[in-house]
Amino acid sequence: MKNIVETYTPANTPKPIGPYNHIAKVGQFIRIGGMAGVNPANGQLAGTDAYSQTKQILASFQVMLQSVNSDLNHVIHINVFLKDMRDFDEMNRAYIEMMGEHLPARTVIGVNELPKPGVLLTMDLTATTRE
Repeated sequence: MKNIVETYTPANTPKPIGPYNHIAKVGQFIRIGGMAGVNPANGQLAGTDAYSQTKQILASFQVMLQSVNSDLNHVIHINVFLKDMRDFDEMNRAYIEMMGEHLPARTVIGVNELPKPGVLLTMDLTATTRE
């Protein structure tokens, strides 16, 4: 059996800001690259705070995961890249609201800079399909 890598960006998700697709899938394994809290309807940040940007990122992850027969309950690991650790509690508040009971492994890394102005954090994840 060959491992075929499928890559794409589904409709109703933010457009990538560079030469890449958001999703890479091999068999049952899914990777979603760095995602900012951009509203796909208007291309603007969902808000100027970590709470609203976190909620938008996880909402975009939901749409992306559904497109590859998965959901937030099948996430294995999430990386969070946070510009200001003082936003940690607000990021966590939104994270808990969106993730519910499923709390996968997670790493939070402080960063100095992110590529899009106004972005307070980005996230990426690893998941599996439902089957």
